[in-house]
Amino acid sequence: MKAQIELTDTFGGEANYSWVKRHEFETDGLTDNQIIRKARKLIGLDGVQTTKNDCGDMIQWNIKGACLVAFLTFNY
Repeated sequence: MKAQIELTDTFGGEANYSWVKRHEFETDGLTDNQIIRKARKLIGLDGVQTTKNDCGDMIQWNIKGACLVAFLTFNY
């Protein structure tokens, strides 16, 4: 299975996509926590305060104090 992480800007609280930083990686053999840590590290969010919204097949992080949002999606 693969996962994709995207980091983009927001406008009015919604994802704007005027720029995007995107990475895709293999998740085989990784636990859920390892996948989340790897995804956050790839886009530079390790150690950054966020609010998390888990939607099942997608996880959204809103970065506190910045107009940024990140999405982690899973490709089955």
